[in-house]
Amino acid sequence: MLRKEGFEVAVAATGPDGLDEFERNGADLVLLDLMLPGLPGTEVCRQLRGRSNVPVIMVTAKDSEIDKVVGLEIGADDYVTKPFSTRELVARI
Repeated sequence: MLRKEGFEVAVAATGPDGLDEFERNGADLVLLDLMLPGLPGTEVCRQLRGRSNVPVIMVTAKDSEIDKVVGLEIGADDYVTKPFSTRELVARI
């Protein structure tokens, strides 16, 4: 969906793969799911924050207030719950 909007996209299926991709190629923005295999999104966010100030938008099905607060407190710049529209996500980007 983001490619259709003109964005260059790199995808990683696990937390460790995402960190490796970021180390190799960097990014202007990270869309981060909380429920990743191998390393939870919260830990990926913590590690990213230790290395970079890249903007992080958490994209997740976890929609409780505490999940949102924790995500923002560990360093996410924004928090979007599924389902969401492409239009909303692009506006946030």
